[in-house]
Amino acid sequence: MLAQVKSCSIFGLESFLVDVEVDISSGLPAFDIVGLPDVAVRESRERVRAAIKNQNFDFPIKRITLNLAPADIRKEGPHFDLPIALGILAATSQMSIEALTDYAIIGELSLDGKVRPVNGVLPMAIEIKEKGLKGVVVPLENDEEASVIEGINVIGVTSLSEAVAFFNGEFKPKKNQVVKDDQRQSVTFDGDFSEVKGQENLKRCLEIAAAGHHNIAMIGSPGSGKTMIARRIPTILPSMTFEESLELTKIYSIAGLLSNHSGLIRQRPFRAPHHTISNVGMVGGGRIPKPGEITLAHNGVLFLDELPEFPRDVLELLRQPLEDGKVTIARANATITYPCKFMLVTAMNPCPCGYYGDPFHECSCSPHQINRYLSKISGPLMDRIDLQLQVAPVKYSDLEGPSTTDSETIRKRVEAARLIQLERYKGQNIHCNSQLTPNLIHKYCKLDKDGKLLMKEAFHNMKLTARAYNKILKVARTIADLDNKSSIKEHHLAEALQYRNIDKYYQNLRI
Repeated sequence: MLAQVKSCSIFGLESFLVDVEVDISSGLPAFDIVGLPDVAVRESRERVRAAIKNQNFDFPIKRITLNLAPADIRKEGPHFDLPIALGILAATSQMSIEALTDYAIIGELSLDGKVRPVNGVLPMAIEIKEKGLKGVVVPLENDEEASVIEGINVIGVTSLSEAVAFFNGEFKPKKNQVVKDDQRQSVTFDGDFSEVKGQENLKRCLEIAAAGHHNIAMIGSPGSGKTMIARRIPTILPSMTFEESLELTKIYSIAGLLSNHSGLIRQRPFRAPHHTISNVGMVGGGRIPKPGEITLAHNGVLFLDELPEFPRDVLELLRQPLEDGKVTIARANATITYPCKFMLVTAMNPCPCGYYGDPFHECSCSPHQINRYLSKISGPLMDRIDLQLQVAPVKYSDLEGPSTTDSETIRKRVEAARLIQLERYKGQNIHCNSQLTPNLIHKYCKLDKDGKLLMKEAFHNMKLTARAYNKILKVARTIADLDNKSSIKEHHLAEALQYRNIDKYYQNLRI
């Protein structure tokens, strides 16, 4: 007898429906799986066989042929266990076969027949809804994740017997409440800007970076607060929209980083990889390409502490993603593009000992050591960083004094500036100033007469590149938005130019 069960599979960030076709015929006992299955799918034979027997169903001692269609696309993952088992039970008339046509089925089986959670349920649920199916059967631990998608019936089951009982009309699962966009809970953070004493210029620089989603580089001696304040950047970033949360949750679902009973991710990601990270770990890859750190930081922050300690080849891989907002990973069996619109935040010491230029400590490094230390960071990479700031050591009077502002106050100003940008760029397919193209820079970042004179003088004196010129205009546009001004004034441009002074400092360090 022939039975057909619908399931789903993942390709990059997208998914596609898979027809699990089960044919049981007379002949020598066999269990063959065709349709380009990977190792995890082929191993499902033994899990399915044991699960069916241990759930008190009959496993047919016949020739079983199982096809995963379309047959020209490789299928991977253990989430085909449950649809395969239900297909065998339907083909042997141990359960109703009619109800299977309206639902897609996802789940891994343990040997005792329990259903284990799997990765990638959210993008699968999106595809299932788009294809017009009535609902999806998922592991109970994944039902909140799938319930994010409205208009689809999500059935969470804990065992193979429960799944069979549902399709036989003997089991009614509890309905999960869909959390809508206007029902989102407030996000709590561990740190706050009020805990950072002093460093008012750095706080202002980070406020500008958050308002326009600009990249920022901090250089200063150890203990000046670079890492501490960087870890508090998420507290001043604007809240994610529903679309941003959905896209980020898809990425984390596929990467297997969603916790059990987790719905949409509400908090912007903050990724801080160690400097021993590999190329694949940073940008993604592998035999079956998986997301890397830059994709996991999508719509959030990628923090690289001790920047010169990272291998130079890893840092150079960031150049194109910083420009394009996406990374394409090409392999023999697949070419996948992942989004990576992240805010790059870096911190570094000026030399190996960390005290070059420090007014309170003497540097013990030779010129050769400083040059070698800084040579790991190329000029083209630094040129792609919008805001570059030298961080001064904290004074004792700052530590004893009260903090001037907290994260909530800064975030309100940041969100007001973002709303201005969203309104300005409505219909332009961009959301913030850092995403401006050259044509849009010419349209929205016009300078008055005094601004043009200042920019001309700065361009020659600071030896700026064309890319740096565009970056400065974008930052000036953000400063004007924070000031609630429709046009860029001379003082807005002057402040933006201050945040490129590390260019000259950086060149002076190359003794």
